[in-house]
Amino acid sequence: MKYKRITLKPKKEDSLRRFHPWIFSGAVAQKDPSLTEGEIVEVYTAGGEYIATGHYQIGSIEVRVLSFSEREINDSFWEERLSVAYDMRKTIGVVSESNNAFRLIHGEGDNLPGLIIDIYGYTAVMQSHSVGMHENRNDICKALVKILGDNLKNVYYKSETTLPYKADLGAENGYLFGGKENTDGIAVENGLKFHADWLKGQKTGFFVDQRDNRALLEKYSKDRRLLNMFCYTGGFSFYAMRGGAKLVHSVDSSAKAVMLTENNVQLNFPGDDRHKAYAEDAFKYLANMEKGEYDLIILDPPAFAKHRGAIKNALQGYKRLNAVAFDKIAPGGILFTFSCSQVITKDAFRLAVFSAAAQSGRSVKILHQLTQPADHPINIYHPEGEYLKGLVLYVE
Repeated sequence: MKYKRITLKPKKEDSLRRFHPWIFSGAVAQKDPSLTEGEIVEVYTAGGEYIATGHYQIGSIEVRVLSFSEREINDSFWEERLSVAYDMRKTIGVVSESNNAFRLIHGEGDNLPGLIIDIYGYTAVMQSHSVGMHENRNDICKALVKILGDNLKNVYYKSETTLPYKADLGAENGYLFGGKENTDGIAVENGLKFHADWLKGQKTGFFVDQRDNRALLEKYSKDRRLLNMFCYTGGFSFYAMRGGAKLVHSVDSSAKAVMLTENNVQLNFPGDDRHKAYAEDAFKYLANMEKGEYDLIILDPPAFAKHRGAIKNALQGYKRLNAVAFDKIAPGGILFTFSCSQVITKDAFRLAVFSAAAQSGRSVKILHQLTQPADHPINIYHPEGEYLKGLVLYVE
């Protein structure tokens, strides 16, 4: 093969034999001194045995594995990986007339570590989280156009804030294919419409990872008074309205998020006066609201911890947030509570919620344990890919 070589220290290949897609810097014994970030490398054991091919990057994760068999990373490689991923999305039913918003590539879950691709109608939004994927962006775009065919009019690249700052790549957001004149920015999820703002919105423009959980909430919404905290684009809110909620209040500290929510509600329920949106701090709103004002509450905050050093404070934040909800929710109320922090384990999150429940002294039952949807697959060899965790709780 034509790629430069990295050699591991003795006995450091065990995780690779178990198909874990990361090689940490401490496992590396030797590397070609001319290596630059983003290059494709071949990895060998201390005994000279080939074991993997991947992207090289300076940092704690030095290689992100693309293949465990010797092969060239060329056009056919990208087409194959995208085709397999697209076929899986069709198999699980997220590609349909009633749903054209889904995640096509979920990093390690689709054997493409460092790459995220979300689909909104005829637009693909691509996000690189590694230098290697950034360097291969045009090859990936070309493969996308080939695999999706007439179902794709635009590819928008959005990686200015997701790449390591130290790499100084000069990454700019913009269209790699098509352009904004080809889309109205409206996508469909389970028959409901929403504005996906990939130009200025958070992440890729919408949080498609809550699709299944929003559908579950709809089933609990009839005749209930709902509070959607950290509403962002209001996904839970308009599902609740379709489910027959008596009233729906959406709260976010961002005035722009509140405007997005109101626009999405009007897109689906024009003139419906059951909905009100408020630009307020979540903790202040919860503290000031009346006890029993709501009997269905959603707590879906942004990540409280993005690195291990923030875990302790994050868990305290989850406890505080849920404690107020337990104190204020009406008897017989239902609480949907989430954490999207990858470094917060399922057990740690549950313990924080348990502590909040115990503090309230109320009887609480677990109705559902929630996670990310099937289009955000978890590679069985990479359990770190499980990041979204949630509980549905019945509060007596």
